[in-house]
Amino acid sequence: MTQPLSYLKESPSQTAGPYVHIGCTPNFTGIEIYGGDLGTSMKTGPVKGTEITVTGAVFDGMGSVLKDAMIEVWQADAAGLYPSPKETRGVADPNFTGWGRSPGDMETGEFHFETVKPGQVPWPDGRLQAPHITAWVVARGINIGLHTRIYFEDEAEANAVDPILTRIEHQSRVTTLLARKIGDRAYRFDIHLQGPDETVFFDI
Repeated sequence: MTQPLSYLKESPSQTAGPYVHIGCTPNFTGIEIYGGDLGTSMKTGPVKGTEITVTGAVFDGMGSVLKDAMIEVWQADAAGLYPSPKETRGVADPNFTGWGRSPGDMETGEFHFETVKPGQVPWPDGRLQAPHITAWVVARGINIGLHTRIYFEDEAEANAVDPILTRIEHQSRVTTLLARKIGDRAYRFDIHLQGPDETVFFDI
């Protein structure tokens, strides 16, 4: 006999399907509405800190680029502050949203963010996290959005003591979380869903 539950059940997961861009980035698909897609620009005026670009693509287990993926990012500003009323360490940069959304280019699959190099954010025990950007990946065939982090290869000292990176059991996989510097203030971060170069994803 089935026992009744006194709490709400989790809704079943579904893939993003072919309509994720219509719903989340309608202007990208040619539907002009709202004056632009949310998350297209993370800067609303002159920002503090070092301005950078982060580009990349999402690859499947066979090494092919997914051309219908969408990436969202969240991050602190250059001082390590978030635009949140719960932020108690100071006031975040008013010209920086800390959130962005980018669909992959329909020809190349490449996503693109114009942002700032994030500052270090304290861990609950007081240690400082290395500069990082949190990323969320959705695409056709992915049942639940995948969470990962983008760290920077040129922050070796901070990365070596980061509370998250140091907890990864197989340290050889840490490199899958490092954005490569490809130019002045430009970084490349590719996301691999499966295979030998599979990116580390977080269960949150």
